Formats: sequence, C-alpha cells, structure tokens
Amino acid sequence: MKFFRPQVGSVTMAVIVSIYLLVLTNRTFFDKGLLYFSGHEVQFAGLVIAVFLLGVALLTSLSLKYLMKPAFILLVLVAGSASYFTDAFGTIFDRDMIQNVIVTTPGEAHNLLTPNLFVHLALYVGLPTALIMWTRIQHRPFLSKLLHNTAVVVPCLFGALAIVALNYPAFASTFRERGDLLMTLNPGGPIVGAVKYVRKLARERDIVVAPLGTDAKQGTRFASADLRSLTVIVVGETARAMNFSLNGYARNTNPELAKRSVLNFTNTSSCGTATAVSLPCMFSVYPRSDYSSAKALANENLVDVLTHAGIQVDWFDNNTGSKNVADRINYEFMPNSDDTRFCDDGECKDEILIERLKTYLQHRPKSGNAVVVLHQLGSHGPAYHKRYTAEFERFTPACQTAQFADCKQEEIVAAYDNTILYTDHILSEIIDLLKAEDPQTATAMIYMSDHGESLGENGLYLHGTPYFMAPKTQTSVPFITWLSDAYTKADGLNIDCLHAERDHAFSHDNLFHTVLGLTDVSTQVYDGALDAFAACRGSAGQIAGDIRKVDPS
Repeated sequence: MKFFRPQVGSVTMAVIVSIYLLVLTNRTFFDKGLLYFSGHEVQFAGLVIAVFLLGVALLTSLSLKYLMKPAFILLVLVAGSASYFTDAFGTIFDRDMIQNVIVTTPGEAHNLLTPNLFVHLALYVGLPTALIMWTRIQHRPFLSKLLHNTAVVVPCLFGALAIVALNYPAFASTFRERGDLLMTLNPGGPIVGAVKYVRKLARERDIVVAPLGTDAKQGTRFASADLRSLTVIVVGETARAMNFSLNGYARNTNPELAKRSVLNFTNTSSCGTATAVSLPCMFSVYPRSDYSSAKALANENLVDVLTHAGIQVDWFDNNTGSKNVADRINYEFMPNSDDTRFCDDGECKDEILIERLKTYLQHRPKSGNAVVVLHQLGSHGPAYHKRYTAEFERFTPACQTAQFADCKQEEIVAAYDNTILYTDHILSEIIDLLKAEDPQTATAMIYMSDHGESLGENGLYLHGTPYFMAPKTQTSVPFITWLSDAYTKADGLNIDCLHAERDHAFSHDNLFHTVLGLTDVSTQVYDGALDAFAACRGSAGQIAGDIRKVDPS
C-alpha cells in the first residue's frame, strides 16, 4: 500500500517556499516596514514584491535534484527559529548576535528553552519541514531544467531591479535612516550575519598576541605609606544605570550601597550591547571609536599590563567566560565548582563570588599589590527570577518565567529590579570584606556593567541590539567606586572633587586608564586624559576640590 504524496514541479515548490518564508516568518519586518514607510505604503509594497522576486530567483537557482530539499529545509530552519526571537524580543541577528549564539553556555541557552519556543518551532519549522519532505518534487531533464529555470530567474531579477530603480530615493533614504529594517528580514538577516561572523573568524584565526605596556612599573604611592593595595574590579552583567536608585530611580534598588559612601557616576556609556563585545573592549587600550575584536585579540590588555608591572591579577568568573581577556592570568570559572549552595543547572548565584573572595583574602600573600576581577552573572535575562535569592524578591509581583509572553511588563520590570537589588547586596558585601582588611592594606572596588537591557520599551527586550540603533537602556551603564580612607590618601585623591564629577560623561573607554591610575602603574600606554580620576588626584585634585567647595557649579 502506497501512501499519497502530492507532486509539484521544482519551480512551483520554490514559489511556495518563498511565499512561506516571506509571509509567515517576517512579522517584525512587516510591522517595521509599515511603520517606516507610513504614508508611502505603495513603495513598501514594491519592496515586498522585490524581496519576493529575489527569493523566487534564489530558491529556483537552488532547485537541483539532490540539493533542493536540504537547502529549503535549512532556510526554513533558520527563518523559523530566528523569527521567534525577533518577534518575541526584538532580536536582530547581525554578526555580533550570531557570535553571542555561538559562544553561549548550556546554562544560558537553557533559560531560552520555553514552551512558547517549542510550539513556535513545531509550527514554523517542524510542520513546513515535514511538508517539504512529504512532497514529491518533479524535476525536468537537466538541459530543460536549465532553460526553464533561467526563464524564471532572469525575469525575477530584472523585475526586482526595476522596482528598486523606480523607488530608489524612497528605499535609499529609509534604509539609511532605518538600517534595522532589512536586518530583521528572514532568513536573509541571519544568513548575512552568519557569513560576516565566519569571515571575522577567518580574519582572526592566525592572530598572534602582541605585548602591551611591557614598560609598566609600580609607583611608590602605596609603598611610601607602608601599604599594599588590593583593587577589586567587579564587571557587572546587563545592569542598566536607570534602574539604580543611586541614579534617581523611584524604587529603592540600592538601599545598602546608599549607606556605604560610594562614588557614583551617573552618565556612563558602554562599548557594546553584548558581553562578547563589551567585555574585551572594556579591558582594551582602544577606545570604542577605534576598537575591533581583531585588535583586542592582537594585543594584550589591562590585566596583562598590570601583570607586567608586577601586580598579582586573578579573575573569578561567574558569567560565560572572559572572552579571551584573562587568557594569560590566573582564571577560575565558578560554575565548574558545582557548589550546591549557590549553583544549579550550570549557573550560580553571584554569592559564590563573595565566598571565593573570602577564600582569596584568607590565603593571599601578605606582601605585594593585587587586583581581583569578579565577573558577575548579574541581571542576565530572560530568567531574571533565577538571578537572586528568595529574600531579595521585594518588588512584586515578579515574573517567574523566562517566557515573557506569560508576564505583564511591570512583572518583568519587577523581577529585573530584584536582580539590581541583589547586585546592590553583592557589591555591599564586597565593600564590607574590603573594609575588614588589615590596616596595612589599602582597598578599593570599581564596579562597571558591560551593557544594559531593554525591558519592553518600544517592543525591545534583552540586549544585543546593533549599537547604531541601540536604545539608551542598553548602552547606559552604572559606574560605582568605593575607596578606603587609606587608598584615597595614598592615591592622593580629593573626594569632594570626585563627587563633583558625578554627572561627567564617562564610558568604558575610561576603565583601562582609570585602573592604571588608581593602582599607581606608570607606562607609555597610560593616557591621563582618559583616567576618570586624574583631575582629582594630587595638587590638581586639591585645587579642583577647593574651587568646587566655593562654587559647586
């Protein structure tokens, strides 16, 4: 007994799949297109037709007997999968987002595996794939297929080019101002992003790391005061500045830090909108305007320069890795500890960093200056409810799932705010540990997040939006510092002057040089103009502080 299988020609199948891909996996593209072409709907209709004709031309070109079905299924898989994240979170699959997908950890990926995702994949990937497999494709003899396909492809290409030529002014101006429109087109956007990522890997494959700051030397500020220094750099994750009550947020998300005499800087911007970009950029000598991942890989970074100066540097990571920043220093990945007090499903609460810091402080050498980097899991979404312990669920009702469709926006925001409250506690615990160090140790903490987060504003969620169009929610990050009295005095810093810098514009560009300045490391790669504290150090800081006391403006 033979089962019924419908039969269609190869070109007919190409047209059907083209219609499916364009119409059913591109809701965000159509929503944005109708918005961006408001008042010019005819031109948008022309764009849609041009995209359809190009799709038919491409798929017809792929309609070879043994290539056709695998190629069509792959396109359906890409478009169907990407459409879920684009429609649900506003995700754009450019090169950097493809990199985020590739380097994600199992624990991070697990949080994205929601019932809605599986339903979407069943309907938009599984069902069309089954239909493609079920259908019997009728192929012409090779020469006849070549002539027939050419008769389809060429008019489609000319038709698409004619539409673009006739509407070029409208298309060019829209694409120039709204570069995200074509980036949301499935499966084109993800495929282009993947190709760019592969090209990036090819360019970076044979990069050899060049030394940086090998002339670095420690100054005498701490030694002359009979002190050793310990500087803790806390790299935050997905913390946006506007949700810190220290910056005026209505909810009291920083009750503990508010009691600890911290220096808070309200106007700080990130280098990127995803960890894979921002983290190496933060520690790179290059400013964002001149930064590239190839340059970061080709040169040593801040932690290497500190090592050249003879400072002991340790990196304790509770995130997804150092992105090659810590390749040449002591590095520990906290989830590998499988500490059941803090860890579950491959992820750990940030309290594990506190425990590791306690152990470090108990066993660190009694002489020599040191820097410790703590890389938080912080506020990484979408499973915000997993980022804090029960006693920090103070803002309610809070979303208890990674499936945002099941929560109201205010519940998502409440869960996120609880993560900031928990980070407030983590930072305060670090400060208290540093306060308790022996009198011969000058201690300091610098906290700066890698990027921010979208919580539903303008339909965007999470992060990773291309920087040129990223909202401030993803690029405005907290920058908080705490200095012990001994550290402040030895470093020659004027606290009044630093407080007056509260609203000064800073960025990730400042971290490299600020840390060198704080730790009293001299090197030719240090740029005082990018040291956030240089203006408030020594005699210049005293003069600036005195002036501000007289005239705070």
